Amino acid sequence: MAIAVLGFSCRSYLTFRRPLVYCVHKVRHRSNVATVESPPEPVGVTKEEEPHWATYDGRGNGASKAPEWKKLNSKDLGIRTSMIAKPTRYVLNGLKKKGYEVYLVGGCVRDLILKRTPKDFDIITSAELKEVLRVFPRCEVVGKRFPICHVHVNDTIVEVSSFSTSGKRTGRKLDYILRRPPDCDDHDYIRWRNCLQRDFTINGLMFDPYTKIVYDYMGGMQDIKKAKVRTVIPANISFVEDCARILRGVRIAARLGFRFTKDIAHSVRELSCSVLRLDKGRILMEMNYMLAYGSAEASLRLLWKFGLLEILLPIQAAYLVSQGFRRRDQRSNMLLSLFSNLDRLVAPDRPCHNSLWIGMLAFHKALVDQPRHPMVVAAFSLAVHNGGSLSEAVEIARRISQPHDQSFSELLEPQDLDSDESLIDEIMDLAASVKSALMKMTDEHFVSQAMSKYPRAPYSDLVFISLASFLRASKIFECVQGGAEKGFVPKQGSRIDYEFLALGSLREVRHVFARIVFDTVYPLSLNKEDNFVNQNS
Repeated sequence: MAIAVLGFSCRSYLTFRRPLVYCVHKVRHRSNVATVESPPEPVGVTKEEEPHWATYDGRGNGASKAPEWKKLNSKDLGIRTSMIAKPTRYVLNGLKKKGYEVYLVGGCVRDLILKRTPKDFDIITSAELKEVLRVFPRCEVVGKRFPICHVHVNDTIVEVSSFSTSGKRTGRKLDYILRRPPDCDDHDYIRWRNCLQRDFTINGLMFDPYTKIVYDYMGGMQDIKKAKVRTVIPANISFVEDCARILRGVRIAARLGFRFTKDIAHSVRELSCSVLRLDKGRILMEMNYMLAYGSAEASLRLLWKFGLLEILLPIQAAYLVSQGFRRRDQRSNMLLSLFSNLDRLVAPDRPCHNSLWIGMLAFHKALVDQPRHPMVVAAFSLAVHNGGSLSEAVEIARRISQPHDQSFSELLEPQDLDSDESLIDEIMDLAASVKSALMKMTDEHFVSQAMSKYPRAPYSDLVFISLASFLRASKIFECVQGGAEKGFVPKQGSRIDYEFLALGSLREVRHVFARIVFDTVYPLSLNKEDNFVNQNS
């Protein structure tokens, strides 16, 4: 049946000495989860080719075998000026008019080539940061170790880095990796050295929007064509240099559908526990990039495949193990379906607030702990949507005639819930379970015990969800137990206000949450299948 007012579903080579693996205390030696197969070369790993790094003996000797430098016409690659966000064009033009060199660099160039919407645009310039400050009145320098400029253009922040400061960002001794080519002018040399400091070859592209040239010094175009994620230097060294690259690599591969080289796949597994050295705020940020920008399902699958999920999200890893989910499993389940439906509603330029996906994890955990009748789940999500009006939620839920997805063990077979009072009691009980699940997800002791049934699994008590994020996620569901919120006006129709969703507006977050739950529990595909069967019976 159609519920129009809600507008959602229920409707009709280098040779280096191997680096030491630095693991945080409380993390046991990496091992496969008991009962879970971990194949030596899972899907998502490319057949290894000869890398483009120099042959290096560890003493500074070696002959370079660099990728062929390419200067490509951006028009031939399909890049148009209109594809660059207006605030970014404003900053580019402002610096160019002052006589400075300006380039777009990193993932935004890769995305423009792939005809994807960049999450953001990064600018690098020949200007010093203090000179950038003089050009733009609303500008500030942020970061002490790696300073950059934040240029404020209306409500947008454009990041600008300088060649002079970016060269100091790494302790990497670049000269031993690739020597300066003989016919290399100063401009090429500066660009080349900057690209050499990048994490992955596909992020080592530089675009001059005025000369219409894309500079490729790292072989990034070749890896884009072959859908590969490859580190600029050997992965084991790159990930020790900055373990956040492990999470960025997963995020990029998930979003683009690219494959890891064998070198990266091996190093991710071997160095996976090193991500616990990262600040918890940084881990939350990286997880948000994975789960809030349209590639959540693919990210969860890759985190599981490469042994990172049991370190970052042990509770969800334990669920996958209980489902008999193997590392290369192509099947789905309720957790993955929930996030697949989230992916359909968000995108790199239209993300959600982290409270939404944190709330979704807690909601699913509550159903794992105690499976529920589909009508209870439907009425609960309706109550969340309308700000706690249980009577309205029950009334609408009882009118649902669509079949639910019977493949999910989290949903019980339909049973008698004759009275509204009994249904409301079940809704209240589910709300209490969600609140309890949120508490468990932020309790180090509980998290540490999540994988205790599987002694070969790595031990992790990581809790990266901040207090502020916990409180924002809790607020989504408080209305169910607290009663109808005074003054709360539920969302009407299906249109999503993405600006408010990104800011964590309760109205938008609750609307999207309810929509995702309905799309998961009552998928339209089931209704179509039933209609087809009825028509042909």
